[in-house]
Amino acid sequence: MWFEVSGARVFAQTGGRSIDPSLPVVVMIHGAGMDQTVWQQQSRYLAHHGWNVLAIDLPGHGRSSGTAHSSVSENADWLINFLNVVELEAVSLVGHSLGALISLDVAGRYGDRVSRAALLGVTSKMPVHQALLDAAAEDCRLAGQLIVGWGFSKEAHRGGNIASGLWMMEGGQRLLEKSRPGVLKADLKAANCYTDGLKVAGNVKCPVMLLLGASDKMTPVKGAQKLEETIANCRTEVLPGAGHMMMIEAPRETLKSIADFLNEAS
Repeated sequence: MWFEVSGARVFAQTGGRSIDPSLPVVVMIHGAGMDQTVWQQQSRYLAHHGWNVLAIDLPGHGRSSGTAHSSVSENADWLINFLNVVELEAVSLVGHSLGALISLDVAGRYGDRVSRAALLGVTSKMPVHQALLDAAAEDCRLAGQLIVGWGFSKEAHRGGNIASGLWMMEGGQRLLEKSRPGVLKADLKAANCYTDGLKVAGNVKCPVMLLLGASDKMTPVKGAQKLEETIANCRTEVLPGAGHMMMIEAPRETLKSIADFLNEAS
């Protein structure tokens, strides 16, 4: 499905179903250098089980045109503009990594627009290693290799995709390689420079779930503790053995946690 936001074309996949005005809406937001395809294992189920799904490509990502924003707050403001264009008052948000920070910022600064928020692979601050920042600035292949190497758990390094014959890590590498010049640099800068996590967390009123991977090296479980303590209505779920890319490493478990959380609103 296509939309026009601030003069740019924005793509959102709907899980294979048309929008039903009678159903609630969940907006799914990908992480740095990625696009809406990371949600394929979850979006289709949600779309066929009581939800309107809008898994978006952020500006400059995937099939969307425009320029990638280099700050979390700019992305959050853009998301509110997107909701205004689509004429949605309040939605549930599901965000991963950078997408989780964007969702957190929206929930903290635009509380009336968010009914629930599931934040995957998140900590209040996401400092990025200088080697990765340098590689992204040069748009070199090393950036994707570092993200894939750190982002997938040791278990995933050995394989184990539930779809026979598919290689999780190389799939992640190819997705990052498709990223347009400058996009990963902008995304990593946004995550690295974001310091308002706990500030906005204190203003979040909607129910929040932190969904974390027990083997996540990029946003470790212990790093989310302050978020859980600061958000008024918050709970944490930890997926055993999963790394940062939990939607791909543990798609069924990730889906169950997301679906159970969203359906509490029903």
